[in-house]
Amino acid sequence: MSTHHYHLYAIGNALVDTEYEVSDAQLQAMGVGKGQMTLIDAAQRTELLAQVHGQQARRTGGGSAGNTVVALAQLGGNAFYSCRVADDELGAFYAQDLAHNGVATNLSHTRAPHGQTGSCLVLVTPDAERSLCTFLGATAELEASALHPKDIARAQVYYMEGYLAASPSGLQAALEGRRIAAEAGKALALTLSDVSMIQFCRAGLEAMANGGLDYLFCNEQEARAWTGLQDIGEVAAAMAAMAKTVCITRGAQGCLVLENGTRIEVAAPTIDPVDSNGAGDMFAGAFLYAATHGHSHAQAALLGNRCAAAVVAQHGNRLKPEQMRALLDGFGR
Repeated sequence: MSTHHYHLYAIGNALVDTEYEVSDAQLQAMGVGKGQMTLIDAAQRTELLAQVHGQQARRTGGGSAGNTVVALAQLGGNAFYSCRVADDELGAFYAQDLAHNGVATNLSHTRAPHGQTGSCLVLVTPDAERSLCTFLGATAELEASALHPKDIARAQVYYMEGYLAASPSGLQAALEGRRIAAEAGKALALTLSDVSMIQFCRAGLEAMANGGLDYLFCNEQEARAWTGLQDIGEVAAAMAAMAKTVCITRGAQGCLVLENGTRIEVAAPTIDPVDSNGAGDMFAGAFLYAATHGHSHAQAALLGNRCAAAVVAQHGNRLKPEQMRALLDGFGR
């Protein structure tokens, strides 16, 4: 067995997505912050579900880092995911979905606890923007026992989901995994996840970034919120110090890759946006697949943009395996 059994080891929230198409007026009436992630409790979840009752819904496995590991695995990489579900129908659905996509997890070694598996209401408006209402459920108590230290030591990259900054035990688990990975000389990666995380959980994100990162992923809005700057040139200069390689995604404008004092602009394919849910997660998964398979970071960003554009051009947070394979064709393997 090679020393790198996994290309990616990630830790994040296990969430089942239920996606609805809504109007801006409906979103406003529901009191949901547009384009952001809002944490909700069980009562609020019931209330919001009542407001979309009878509307067509799509259900998929989700969670930000969950989407990233699935993307990498669909492209042909090996991934391990540490997460927490409950012993219920959604938990079984989530675990089966990861297994079906070839992702190894701690779930096959852990008896699921009582309670409710986390879920996310994804509300998509006609402008393709997605607004997230997240009920953490069982994943709120994700802890270090979900980590597999031996598997972290056998991975090339250890990836932390920024949303874990909202959960004290989840943050501790991410940091413990980071410590194990750093001691084993692994590459460290973080995604800033959401503007709301920067506004309300910045200390947790700083703890995950503290001591240096190999990869940092964020979008333009998150980078602006993090730096407090507006001009993209100034934002990029301020963000560059956070990791050896910083990727700032910019939607239709593609992305910026910052490393070694250089700034590379990588264009995105032109598409008609339908649903931006999962775009950043997809970018990170495709980028890390390419980066762990011998490609330059500029090439990795090109594949990231290509896969993210494809997911934005359709409804839902993921692509089918055959769609992912088609995107790889023509990309120098």
